[in-house]
Parts: sequence; structure tokens; C-alpha cells
Amino acid sequence: MISLSARKARLLAATCLAGATATPVLAQTEIRLDELVVTATGRPEPRSSIPGTVQVIDAAQIERSPAKSITDLLAENAVGFFSEWTPGQTSINIRGGASDGQGKDFRSQVLVLMNGRRAGTANLSKLSPADVERIEVVRGPSSVIYGSQNIGGVINIILKTGRTAPGTMIEASGGSWGLLQGKAQTGGLYDSIDYYAGISGGQRDDYHSGRGGTTMANTGWKRFGLTGALGLQINPDHRIETTLRTDGVYDVGFRGSGANTISQEDRYNNSFDITYRGQMPGGQYRWMLQGYAVQDVDHFRWASPVIRGGTGLPALGTAADYNRRELNVVGTRFQPSMTLWAGNDLLAGWDWERSSLRSTRDRLGVPGNPLAQVSPQDNNQSETVNALYVEDSQKLWDDRITLRAGVRRTFGTTSFEYTPNLAGQVPRDVDYQATTYSTGATFKASDRLTFRVGYATGFRAPTATELAADFNTLGGGRIFGNPSLKPETSEQVEAGAAYAGEGWRADVAIFQNIISDRIVTRARTGVANTSDYANNSGDVVVRGVELQLDADVLKLAGHGETRWRWSVFGNGAYNFDMEDKGAAVTANSRKPERMYQYQAAIGTRFGQSGGQYDWSIQVTGILRGPMWYNTEENLLAAAEPNRDWIHRKNPFWVWNVRGEVEIAKGIKLFALVNNLFNKNESPIFIGLDKKPYKLDSRFANGGYGTSMPGLEVQAGVQARF
Repeated sequence: MISLSARKARLLAATCLAGATATPVLAQTEIRLDELVVTATGRPEPRSSIPGTVQVIDAAQIERSPAKSITDLLAENAVGFFSEWTPGQTSINIRGGASDGQGKDFRSQVLVLMNGRRAGTANLSKLSPADVERIEVVRGPSSVIYGSQNIGGVINIILKTGRTAPGTMIEASGGSWGLLQGKAQTGGLYDSIDYYAGISGGQRDDYHSGRGGTTMANTGWKRFGLTGALGLQINPDHRIETTLRTDGVYDVGFRGSGANTISQEDRYNNSFDITYRGQMPGGQYRWMLQGYAVQDVDHFRWASPVIRGGTGLPALGTAADYNRRELNVVGTRFQPSMTLWAGNDLLAGWDWERSSLRSTRDRLGVPGNPLAQVSPQDNNQSETVNALYVEDSQKLWDDRITLRAGVRRTFGTTSFEYTPNLAGQVPRDVDYQATTYSTGATFKASDRLTFRVGYATGFRAPTATELAADFNTLGGGRIFGNPSLKPETSEQVEAGAAYAGEGWRADVAIFQNIISDRIVTRARTGVANTSDYANNSGDVVVRGVELQLDADVLKLAGHGETRWRWSVFGNGAYNFDMEDKGAAVTANSRKPERMYQYQAAIGTRFGQSGGQYDWSIQVTGILRGPMWYNTEENLLAAAEPNRDWIHRKNPFWVWNVRGEVEIAKGIKLFALVNNLFNKNESPIFIGLDKKPYKLDSRFANGGYGTSMPGLEVQAGVQARF
């Protein structure tokens, strides 16, 4: 029989989402020997029993970060490749699985969750880190627990609650290029109720690029977010919690691959979720029931007065090309679990979800180019998904060995529905089914050393657009759908080890991920600017190693009992074998596109606590490794031999510095410098904002290249009480 104290401990772990309590910024560096994580298996479990690689970005890291979006935060921690097209748009690549360039949730191979349920977007640039308690990243498929879209990994954004973020905090800051931003939050406990409320916002004007660059017109933005959470602890065995939020970026410039100085966008995400967790007395039988609703909106105010015509020469384009895309999702998850005998944990689940996508589009040609209306870039669709899954784990040999296996069967129906201005459309329903598996084992060789091995599969179902598309792109091209498309699939094996010493911890993994039946566009032979969706018969194969490291330097040196603090940290990955076996025979490279060959994030933090003025200085370096890319930019002929040329973008480092000092109890001043050495680079663009220009100005619509922000200074004040 499990004691009352044990039941309370288990319940507390679940409700606090893996023990994510707020850590004071200047506290002693904490090296957790066996941290609880919640995402990989759908319930809180020690890292030592997880057969996959999990990376955690906790509250202290988030607070010290200069990130203005979730994209910035993950890029700082070397989670994967982030394209960062604009301040409001990004795409992701983790272990070869990528999201759509527009961040469309329904086309992503990387699954983004919020509080364990579908976030509704894979464009993390529209989401602020202001109300985020922690982020857990599972590398590789976890489709048994989460279903479709999970080919490269899972990013679970866990929001703050009154339990994890008690007290009140107000912060304001300003900086380069007219930056103004602020946030306020309050949370706490009242008897059996816990509450949280947070508000954040900001704006910035057009930034200046790095050394040798200019002011990047049309890169300004505005942000706004609002979050509320309420929890009710009915008794030690039953809890209800709910979250309501809105978050978005507005009036954000969209330069895109053409360095466009005209187009702008609004992108926002709203959601509501309610979760009930309970268990029978003794904790042998447990359950989780979650309901949620998500609205994700992209409103594009685009224009391309000049486009590349069918002959490759400039042609008259649009004075306005307005698109509005709205995704609405409602769903529920029911997960009962039970302990059948000593060391056993059986989880079952049923997921149901209904989503609808609606798009509109209105175009206006420039003078001399009257245009008929055309269909939106995404066909209207509805999708209904039902899934049943089961996962069982068993601990053996005094809990040193954990064996785990699971299977999921997904049943879905994608309905292509009436879409405005789509010629010859034939609405239809397309059913699909998919079975995904996972299995693995961990071995705790000692209290400090753990080995793991795992196998998992994933899939992504085709969308109605891919099944039945007929739309004109912003640049004038046309893409058609294919009703015979198969789901994309992935198959991964990995092995890893973790060691937690006295004052340090390291985690290393080696993996192979094979992505098959990728849904791609292929140029139609003999027809200019026309493509079709198709399954690529060639796999993408990625083999690599990943490393995570944290250390308390003074504790390692035998000086743990001191007011001085000195920590080092790092994350890195090296894909030693990455091949696109479906690349065209005429391609100059078989490297998968938009994926780093290697990357790293390293840093050190030095300071003092416990005195009159607590202070610290943090230095971080971000290595963006080499990446291959068949750019969509219109480059000068001298910049590439032909339009299908795959460029290798060279690696580069970016260094950031942050300092902070507590001038009174709960009052802290901070300042930071981003891009300390004023690098003029971009994660993805070839045509940068520096001379000699590589961009063909005939198609640029105002711009002459795009670079990321140059040296940026920011300062602010934070008060806690």
C-alpha cells in the first residue's frame, strides 16, 4: 500500500509539471541528479527511465534570456535549425524533421504542444516566453503518445501557474531601435485554489543590420500576450486546472526571400484548456482528462509589385495580396494509467480532435495588370482524428532496469471543403490510418550513470491542400494537389548515456532518423512556374550525436560553500551523416536542406549572492553551423550558377552578454548586449544586407538583402514582491 505522503508527493509532481518550481536567479547552481520530465511519456517520470533524449529549458534560463520569442529562446539553446525568416515567422528542423516555412501547424513534422496538448502553430516566433515556466524538447518521434506531425520531435511549452510562479513581478525594459517592452504577473495560493495572471507586450522599430549594413526597412513589430490560470486542489487525490490565453505579434514586417519592404502581417494564437487529474486512494489507478480549444490566425497584408514572370524576367505583380488563414481546433484526451504489480506502469489513452481550416484571399494588381481573384494558399479543410494507444513500462532488478513499449492506432478523415475562387474543385473526404510504435530500455548502472536505447516511429497525414491544391503563390507560380498522396513516415533508433557527478551533469546521444514518403512539390515538365505535390521516393537519412553539459565550476573545484557563483553550460549537435536520397540527379548536393550539419550553444555565468548587492554576468555564444539551401531568393546570376543551385551557408558565431544587480530586496537592474561583435549574418538568407549585393534588385520590391539585427543594447528593471 502506498502511504499518504507518497500519494501527495506523486500528485505534487504531476500538478507542478515535472517539479518546475521557480529558481531564484542568483541561487546556487543546481545540478539535478534525476530530474522529472513530463513530455516524453505523457506523465511525470525521472529522466533516467526515459529511453529518448529530453532537453529542458527551465524558468531560470528563460528569465536570463534576451529572447523576444520562443524561436529566439530555442535557438539560444541549440535545439535545432531555426530559419527566422522575419521577426514574426520561423521554421524548425529537428533531426531532419521540419516545419513548413510559414509555420503551419497542419503541415509540420515537428509537433508543438502547449501544456501537453496541440498548440495550433509551429511558428514559434508568434509566441512570447513571458508566461512560460519551462520548455521540454523531446528529440525524435513520440507518436505513440502524441500522434501525427511528430517526425522530428516534440516541443512542449509549459505555462506558469500559481504553484510554479507565486508572488508578483513587474518588469520593464528598453533598448536599441525604439525597443520598449514590459510584463507583469501575479500568482499564488489561497486555501485549495491557486491562481496566475500575466500580461506582456512590446514594440520595436526597424532594426539596423550588422557591420557594413543599413537599416532594415519593414522589420518592426508589436507584441501582446495575456494569460490566466486557475487550479483547484479538491483533495490530495483530485485536481482541476485551467488556462486561458492569447499571444501574438502584430504589424510585423514580412521581408521574405525578396527583401520586401511593403508586406506586413498579424499572427496570433488563442487557446483554452482544462485538465482533471485524479487517482484512487493508494494511487494504484490514475487518470487524466483534458479538453482544449485553439484558434490560430495568420492575417497577411502582402504585396509584390514586381514578380518573376514565366520567362524569368520581371513582370507586373500585385498592389495588394491579402490572405487570412484561421485554424480552429477542439479536442479531448483521456489517459487512464495503473500499476498492475510492483514496478509496472500501464498507460492507455484515447484522443479525439476536430479541426477546421478556413482561408480567404483578395488580390489587387498594380496599374496595367488587372487580376482575377484566385484561391487562397491553403484549401479549406476539416479533419477528424480518433486514436487509441497503450504504453507499458516495467522496472526490474531493484528498479535499475526499465523496459518500455507502446503502440498507437490513428484513424483520421481529411475533408476537402469549398474554397473561394478555386476552379474545378471537387470536395471530397479522404480517410487515413496509421500505426506507430515505440520501444526502449534504460539501465541505471549506478546512482550517477544511466544508459538508454530506444526505437520509435512517426507520421504526418497529408492535408487537403496537398491532396487537392490549385493555388497561385505570392511570386506568381502555381501548385496542384495529388489525391494519391501517402502519409509521411519516420523511423528512429537512438542510444545514449547520462552521468551526474558532484556538481556537473552530461548527456550524450547517438541517433539515426530515416524520413520516408516526404510530401514535396515537383516542377511540372514543360510547364513554366507550375508544380505538383508528390511523395518523394528517396529517404532523408540523418545520423548524428548530441551533447548536453552543465557544471558548477566552484563546486567541482571543492569550493561549494561560498557566496561566489560560477557555472558553465552547453548544448551541441553534430550530424556526421545527412543525406537526401531523393535529391534530383542534377542537384549539386545531396545534403538535406535547411538543416545544420553542426551547431552549439555555450555559456558561462559568474556572480555573487548572499551579500548586500547580488550580481552576475553571463556570456553566451551561439554557433549556427553550415546549412544547405536552394534559396527562394532572386539572386544575381553571378551569385549562383543556376536557379536550382544548392548553396552551402557557412557557419558563424553570435555572442551575447547580460549583467544584473539586485540593488534592494526584490529590485533588480539588468542590461544586455546582443550580437556583441556586430556580425552581419542571417540564419538562412544568402543575399545579405551588405555590399557587394547578391540580390537581384529587379525583383526586390524595395530591399537589397536581409540580415539579422546587428549589435543591440537593452536595459531594464525588475521588481518582485
